[in-house]
Amino acid sequence: MKSIKVYHYDAFSIEPNKGNPAGVILNGDDLTDEEMQEVALKVGFNETAFPVKSNIADLRIRYFTPGHEMNLCGHATMATVYALKTRGLLGDKTNFTIETKAGVLPIKIDSTTDNETYITMKQASPQFKDFKGSKEDLANSIGINKEDIEEALPILYGSTGTWTLLIPIKTLDAFKKMKPNNKLFPSILKEMPKASIHPFCLETYDSDADMHARHFSSPFSGTIEDAVTGTASGVMGAYFAKYIKRDFEESLNLVVEQGQEIGKNGRVMVRVSNNEDNYVIEITGNAVFVKEFDVLIEK
Repeated sequence: MKSIKVYHYDAFSIEPNKGNPAGVILNGDDLTDEEMQEVALKVGFNETAFPVKSNIADLRIRYFTPGHEMNLCGHATMATVYALKTRGLLGDKTNFTIETKAGVLPIKIDSTTDNETYITMKQASPQFKDFKGSKEDLANSIGINKEDIEEALPILYGSTGTWTLLIPIKTLDAFKKMKPNNKLFPSILKEMPKASIHPFCLETYDSDADMHARHFSSPFSGTIEDAVTGTASGVMGAYFAKYIKRDFEESLNLVVEQGQEIGKNGRVMVRVSNNEDNYVIEITGNAVFVKEFDVLIEK
């Protein structure tokens, strides 16, 4: 057996046990792909991150759910960068690049006068694809009625590094009754059976937030719900710019809230900037150290 040190951080919050938990493994270069997957399964968080050496960026981050490796994960990036920075492993660097399966992405670290650390990551260019399945089956799969879905806006698959199905919902009340049956997702999401589902609405719990959301995992990932989702918040920002507030000029700054229904309330700041042929998406958040523990894996 081999003992692996896991550092538990909560991202998109400065309060422990709020926001979204991520495991960070600082000796990722010592592990094989199979060992990384086993660690992620034993840790059990929606994502466990492994910073490793890169030949094309300042560092590479690999992201694993309990079931498989992911291209990109916003909250695990926040946790990893915060861990490396606060443990002195980045030196004086405040601007650098990370290699991910979604491409090489720039990272910026800012510190406030109150000694809070904010991390900004650029995401991959947003992409959208049509959902052509049954709205009724889709609504049933997350425990709501077809009438809860906002008809004036499109249901779309969206990605800024990871594909999710964006579902516009009419009211905040609908989110309280949502109960996902994740096993049904692949049969409904025929165009992208491995996508997650991300319902959102423009009503919010907090008056300073612009959008509210929940995030239900693909059944292949081995988890049910993600507390506060960085990549999905980024593509929500692109959706907001494309379909809700089309008349902005240079940039949009949005606050996305998530996690209230499961006692994990966190927030993601999303910046959408106009580019010539697409949007530039950046998300900003923070993280907090919770605890460290060991997991045993087969040698």
